[in-house]
Amino acid sequence: MSEIYMPRLSDTMEEGVISSWVKKVGDKVTTGDVLVEIETDKAVMEYEAYEDGYLVKQSVGEGETVPIGAVIGAIGESPDAVPADSGNGGAQPAAEPATGAVDPQPEPAAEPAAGIPRQAQAAEEAEEAEAPAPEGPARPRTSPLARRLAKEYGLDIETITGSGPKGRVVRADIEAAAKQRQEGAPAQEPAPAAQPSAGAPQGAFDDGRASEELTVSNVRKVIARRLTQSKQEVPHFYLRRTIDAEALKAFRAQINEQLESTGVKVSFNDLIVKAAATTLRLHPAVNRSWIDDKLLQHGRVNVGVAVAVDAGLVVPVLHDTDKLPLSEIATKSRELAGRAREGKLKPQEMSGGTFSVSNLGMFGIDSFSAVINPPEAAILAVGAMQQQPVVRDGEVVARNTIALELSVDHRAVDGAVGAAFLKELAEILESPMRIIL
Repeated sequence: MSEIYMPRLSDTMEEGVISSWVKKVGDKVTTGDVLVEIETDKAVMEYEAYEDGYLVKQSVGEGETVPIGAVIGAIGESPDAVPADSGNGGAQPAAEPATGAVDPQPEPAAEPAAGIPRQAQAAEEAEEAEAPAPEGPARPRTSPLARRLAKEYGLDIETITGSGPKGRVVRADIEAAAKQRQEGAPAQEPAPAAQPSAGAPQGAFDDGRASEELTVSNVRKVIARRLTQSKQEVPHFYLRRTIDAEALKAFRAQINEQLESTGVKVSFNDLIVKAAATTLRLHPAVNRSWIDDKLLQHGRVNVGVAVAVDAGLVVPVLHDTDKLPLSEIATKSRELAGRAREGKLKPQEMSGGTFSVSNLGMFGIDSFSAVINPPEAAILAVGAMQQQPVVRDGEVVARNTIALELSVDHRAVDGAVGAAFLKELAEILESPMRIIL
């Protein structure tokens, strides 16, 4: 009997959500078969079996969140093998995970559960047995999970009638009450409708419009945590430069004309990514990371390209970007962006970045300041190409320009070093033949 553990599928992953079980209890499993799809902090990834056998247990149901290292299932030598902690003669169905197997590590009291928990009835009974609700005639019988969910939904649990044994309020009752409130239907014994949520300032949402608490994905949670950490712990400074993009525009047209027969089309962002990689090779002092009071010099140039997805933002990485031809950068960028939007990026495609490029030009943004993606030391923000009046040979003429802004970690890179990098990058983009030489 071999237990299956929640794997670490990305360098920032701390917990995972069981998106769907591909194999069902009793199914034959061969090495390399996809067992389960797991939602990480960056994407939904497939987890493959590492041995032959039969899936005899699913400790965690679909939609549940567990930390890295938690047992999520088991593989046995035969379909009727009995899991070690199971007292019955067969495998347990996914809807009824074994008691205690859902979350072996207690959650900190100050933090809510990750996402919206979906524990089964057996898990609720186990929680109540371990931590019964306080006695008192005025309080209904509840499980700790139900109390936690009621708090997250902003519901008064004392107004909810329980459907569990002896009238206990269980998860299903909380979710039903929350759904009724969202649909505008009266709950069983609703609290006053005008009351704001527990954490909201009095009067903050008293304009008559309903506010709804949304489910927070793992991706959004990690974006919030990591970028808050970045702004709090990383001393940012910013360098700005506007480039003349006339030569870059003409160069792109020439390149795409030559590549027309291949079906590959190079974008301005592809040119900027390649130029950034070339500049990093010339200025390795920017290709660094500050980690735990240590300065790490990277030998490879791996540029991450920010991609907007429904769940938030992911940054797939082009490894050895400085060595890739423009056509390959264009092709790989589109493939990675497509898989990012489908949630099918592999862990190695999202790790190892040493520098990032974030481009909002397609949205018509003139310029912006990007937040550094730790542990990288810098990120380049790219605005839209637009015509501006500039002075050329003593005359004011209209020229296409692009605004660049470099956000830099001052612990790893000094101001003069960052300025020299941005100066070189601007010169390469204004003389774009240097991108491919």
